[in-house]
Amino acid sequence: MDISGKRIAILATDGFEQSELEVPLKKLRAAGATVDVVALKAGEIKGWEKKDWGRAVPVDRSLDEAKPSDYDALVLPGGQMNPDLLRVEPKAVDFVKSFWNDSKVIGAICHAPWLLVEAGIVKGRRVTSYKSIKTDVVNAGGKWEDSEVVTDQGLVTSRHPGDLDAFSAKLIEEIAEGRHERRAA
Repeated sequence: MDISGKRIAILATDGFEQSELEVPLKKLRAAGATVDVVALKAGEIKGWEKKDWGRAVPVDRSLDEAKPSDYDALVLPGGQMNPDLLRVEPKAVDFVKSFWNDSKVIGAICHAPWLLVEAGIVKGRRVTSYKSIKTDVVNAGGKWEDSEVVTDQGLVTSRHPGDLDAFSAKLIEEIAEGRHERRAA
């Protein structure tokens, strides 16, 4: 599926799950999209791979420079540290909320639904996540299910790196469809 002309933001910070940033980045670019890595700071951010620090990834725009209006969709990689650090940053939470409020596609994998919880997005929505944050999602009103990819009104969620192919394919499909009508939960 071709998504040429679409601009995607991947919001992350140090401690992102290496594959959960790199695989969607590669697949979205291969499908024709322009993809920017957006982070709290300029320069680079370092991933987490298995049990140690992974590779650095260059930051295309700092969160202060990035505007949700410049993008068609948002991708949130997981890892334990990354979304936990981002969800306490009001600018990051507001960035996520803006995509939702503008009916744009949001993809979140693994622990990244923590950001969706913080942004007030999961209430009444079908979602999945890494199993250790299931209770957080449910307590925030999410309808959690154990599936490799769950989609609800342009919100695409997956559980872990083993779901990356399905996650990336569904993201591309949703982005190709464009804006999504959002109904109150």
